[in-house]
Amino acid sequence: MVKKLIALVLIVLCVLSMGVAAEKAGYVETVIDIDADDHIIPATLCVPAGEGKFPAVVMLHGTGSNREEAGNGYKTAAPVLAEKYGLATIRIDFIGCGDSTGDYKDYTFDSAVADAVAAVNYLKTLDNIDGENIGIMGWSQGGTNALMACANHPELFKAIVTWAGAPDMTIMLTEEQYNEAKENGFYVMEFGWRDPLNFSLQWCEDVMNTDVLAEFAAFEGPVLAINGSEDTVVDPEWADKIVAANKNDASKTYIIEGMDHTFNVFTEPEFNALLEAVDATGTFFAENLR
Repeated sequence: MVKKLIALVLIVLCVLSMGVAAEKAGYVETVIDIDADDHIIPATLCVPAGEGKFPAVVMLHGTGSNREEAGNGYKTAAPVLAEKYGLATIRIDFIGCGDSTGDYKDYTFDSAVADAVAAVNYLKTLDNIDGENIGIMGWSQGGTNALMACANHPELFKAIVTWAGAPDMTIMLTEEQYNEAKENGFYVMEFGWRDPLNFSLQWCEDVMNTDVLAEFAAFEGPVLAINGSEDTVVDPEWADKIVAANKNDASKTYIIEGMDHTFNVFTEPEFNALLEAVDATGTFFAENLR
């Protein structure tokens, strides 16, 4: 009898450990798949514990990353936003990234915006989410995508935060790479920290022919542009340019001294810079998603 009881306990523990939902003291995280018609979007939903209809934020990752982000930056941020600021979040893998089974050659400006919209539509189906108060944030090229999502779907988003947002993605596209894409339909980008990625010709055309800030200027909601003073990938001056393109009086820049493009997650074990950015983000969204 004792052996059977022990076996039953072990089975229950195993099932719990393999489940898609994880509940902590102040938040509940659930791993889900969002049906986007021609592909599946892997996502993690993080919601404050307790009753209520919570404002929510869609989190978009940067180039070649995944929904947890560099050094688990988003994975660290989401619970803080839930517990400390009462914000639900949904972080997604873009097509060809993370747990996505899609092909990265299908990743474009339009596909990224469509994935963000699919995440919003999913949030609006949930009883504990305030579907009228949804924001969006993005890190690096995720910031580019967030800006474009606000430009194309201003009715869906009330506020936006960019982390080292990159409105000009020509920083990642040389003339040689562009010519390679014209010849082959894509070019190959090598990374020191992951497998190579194939960037499509359409993505290259998006980069070359889209004035991101001009399009974002139509968005009337507020923006918080966060950058690090030591970012050598995206010039911190882009934060001022993002805010200058927006006419909302609540918009502002936030420069963190000594912070690099990955928010020092690989050099600061305590995540001081990252958590400062998270607090600035949480305060901004808590004030503007009502």
